[in-house]
Amino acid sequence: MSTPTSSARGRFPRELSFLLRGLPVGIVAFTVAVTGFVLGVGTLVIVCGVPVLAGTLRAARGMARVERRELEALAGRPLPPHHYRVAGGTGFARMARSPADPQSWRDLAHMVVSFPLRVVSFCVALVWTVGGVGGLLYVAWAWALPRGGDHQGLYELITGNGSFAADVALTTAVGVFLLVTAVPLVRALAALHRSLASALLTNRTAAARATAAATSGSGSAPRPTAAQPTEPLTAAV
Repeated sequence: MSTPTSSARGRFPRELSFLLRGLPVGIVAFTVAVTGFVLGVGTLVIVCGVPVLAGTLRAARGMARVERRELEALAGRPLPPHHYRVAGGTGFARMARSPADPQSWRDLAHMVVSFPLRVVSFCVALVWTVGGVGGLLYVAWAWALPRGGDHQGLYELITGNGSFAADVALTTAVGVFLLVTAVPLVRALAALHRSLASALLTNRTAAARATAAATSGSGSAPRPTAAQPTEPLTAAV
């Protein structure tokens, strides 16, 4: 039987992994979003901008799908529903109608807006974990640092006193502090990512309207879609 403490410890590695790999994912997403949007809008007058925009929005959908699944798995509960309009027609006509879907543009906005948060999350998570471990083990590798007039430890930088023992004690204390606060800090950053996803990658109103329209039109409840998961998520333990 899992306890809240064990669940929290089990979530921390997954949340930390999510934040650390968020930077490369964010770089790719931001580059695709900005490049695709600028290129698509800039070439609309020569028609080829339409498939570029459609492809960019399609990529935004895929990135949004991955982001929703990861955040739902981290929290152990689903995000609010979302809804995509079905573009009618075939071929180029269908492609030309795809930019009329509001949720796709919200997905694209998320690729851009989430980038600064991904950068900050990566830096903070890396510093708190690596710095914490390095500080905690400072006594084991401090001997390898050069000693002399050019080298000043943390304690000497703060107080002007060159005591090696005090430097080890202070650096170790800082490492302990970073590791102790890493869990709530990483969890808070993951919660910020979930809040941003809830604001841009979901739309309760549109999903409710689509469900109501489908129900009134068919006379029966619609089949579950991507906005309505068919299988409940299992809480992470």
